[in-house]
Amino acid sequence: MKKNQPRFLPDRRSFLKGFSLVLGSTAFGFPFFSFGSCQKGGGSGTPAENPGAPGGQGTAKKLGIALVGLGNYSENQLAPALQETQHCYLAGIVTGTPSKIDRWKARYNLPDKNIYNYQNFDQIANNPDIDVVYIVLPNSMHAEYTIRAARAKKHVICEKPMATTVEDAQRMLEACRQNNVHLSIGYRLHFEPFNKRVMELGQKQVFGKVQSIEARNGFDITRSNPNVWRLDKELAGGGPLMDMGIYCVQGACYTLGKPPVAVTARFGEVTHKDYFDEVEQSISWQMEFADGVIAHCSTSYAENQSLLAGKAEKGWWRVEPAFWYSGKKGETSQGKMDLPEVYEQVLQMDAQALSFKNNQTSIVPGEMGLRDVKILLAIYESARNNGKRVPIS
Repeated sequence: MKKNQPRFLPDRRSFLKGFSLVLGSTAFGFPFFSFGSCQKGGGSGTPAENPGAPGGQGTAKKLGIALVGLGNYSENQLAPALQETQHCYLAGIVTGTPSKIDRWKARYNLPDKNIYNYQNFDQIANNPDIDVVYIVLPNSMHAEYTIRAARAKKHVICEKPMATTVEDAQRMLEACRQNNVHLSIGYRLHFEPFNKRVMELGQKQVFGKVQSIEARNGFDITRSNPNVWRLDKELAGGGPLMDMGIYCVQGACYTLGKPPVAVTARFGEVTHKDYFDEVEQSISWQMEFADGVIAHCSTSYAENQSLLAGKAEKGWWRVEPAFWYSGKKGETSQGKMDLPEVYEQVLQMDAQALSFKNNQTSIVPGEMGLRDVKILLAIYESARNNGKRVPIS
């Protein structure tokens, strides 16, 4: 049920490339975040109710979630996790593949009225069973379906990266604000014990002031069919940086509890030209923080890697693998991190559902997603300009 390595969604030629994007933009800021806010999680509250039975009012009511996009992450992680959550349940699906419908209906006991496609998606506004829409589509489609969900008055969880442009991320935030719904990003590691421990070590300076950070994340896509949407720049917005490197950006930021002030970056060598004709094969970058700390990061679609490490004045820590769905291991200069393995998506979605029910801002809000999009695009700008230092506004 839980896999160590990422899987792929449908191929890029058959995917939904003809979708129109809503026009317009707006400016919107983003907050810093603290270790204290990062420590809020899910899993504590009222007893679980039967899937498909929302229950009563207040915190006892389980929010109905509709998954938009039924690729491998929805099928192998999110949908199974929604069978174990206490504060939300799988209420509906949105798919462009009719052949998947009967299997999902039978497996999760979904009624016909809660099954949608991309053409009738807006009718979800009239369905009281669905409180939250979880966008699990290729990156360039996040903006359109977040905005449509917001206009349908549904709360939104959007997978990372939030968008492929700053303008899209800003429009998503504005749409949710105008329609009085919440937007959070699928940053599951904010609810995971090993990464929460890293937040504590760095932000609380358990070993003194942090001196440096190292983060690496990637997997070998060259062992699969190259005809996948992740290698299509139009759909993905970029290569491994958008998909896997964002975990490194996140890891560095939540180690210190603040964003960087500048980045420098270089593209790696392309050794598989039949795969990487549109997006980068690998990229390495440095994130510079206001106190002088440098985070050394890299990501690749041709190498398996998953590391988040830090050095401080009086000690160090290392989590490897750090970003996989399971199997995390960690140690510090004082010994092994003795922490439990959890079902991260269960904790993530329960915490997000609670924030929606309580009308509270998520600890992984849309503003954080906007911040990260700005960082990702600055990294690309630096790499395109031979490692030029690019300030982060």
